[in-house]
Amino acid sequence: MKVISGSAHRALAERIAESLEQPLADVQVTAFPDGETFVKIDENIRGEDVFIIQPSCPPTNHNIMELLIMVDAARRASAERITAVMPFFGYARQDRKDQPRVPITAKLVANLLTSAGVNRVLTMDLHAPQIQGFFDIPVDHLYAKSVLIDFLRKRHPDTSNLTVVSPDVGGSKMARAYADALGTELAIVAKHRVNATKVEAMNVIGEVEGRDVLLVDDMTETAGTLCAAADILRKHGAQRIFAGVSHAILGDIAEERLNASEIEEIITTDSTPQAVGSKVQAVGTAPLFAEAIRRISLGESITTLFVE
Repeated sequence: MKVISGSAHRALAERIAESLEQPLADVQVTAFPDGETFVKIDENIRGEDVFIIQPSCPPTNHNIMELLIMVDAARRASAERITAVMPFFGYARQDRKDQPRVPITAKLVANLLTSAGVNRVLTMDLHAPQIQGFFDIPVDHLYAKSVLIDFLRKRHPDTSNLTVVSPDVGGSKMARAYADALGTELAIVAKHRVNATKVEAMNVIGEVEGRDVLLVDDMTETAGTLCAAADILRKHGAQRIFAGVSHAILGDIAEERLNASEIEEIITTDSTPQAVGSKVQAVGTAPLFAEAIRRISLGESITTLFVE
């Protein structure tokens, strides 16, 4: 196989390659003065099983376009099979028409990847799992729960006073999976989204008074949902408040909100380079992706990695 890294998150690609015990392929990814992306693969990949590691994190449009160009370069260099390894799949929230005259951008991205020449997609914790059906090629959907649960058990071995909380009704299935794995109770925060950056939490379903709580969500960008949920949990008597998030695409707004919030620590994965901050603990996913890549390349089953 050949493992190629784009510029979106080279540090993660290097850790995956290290877990696979092989070097990253020699690839030039540069830009022309007008901003156009140029890619050149500086080694032979004819007949190879190529894995291109590129999360579509910010700058999202640039990273997706760079991935498409790398796929085209690999296809024209006669790669046998091309797998797009996208630890974070951007545009996943635009998966339906919830307003008049709006696009379904997740489907558009799926079409673009397939048209460029991708034969398979490997990703983790899609915001909407049904996006797998947008593709006419195989999609291997991994879950971050396994690596986050291992970390949580080491950091908080005593879960007798812990309650897992979903910050909204839509995330209750994911929160239930964490609660079952940790052997804890489940609670839900009912929320109302005002706009793309502002959320108002309204009520708590379940018992959190006098208990430590773990807010569980698939992703956070502005931390509005998590911080609003933390405020209402504190008002309902919660003690220590933590958050476990699959993808943290944190910017200045999120950093400011988290620092001022009731949340002690946000535990996330290293799926994006934006998963940093004074309260952020990023857990490595390189071994998980490396094992999936190894099994795909060897034609082995990876069902055991699909543990939700």
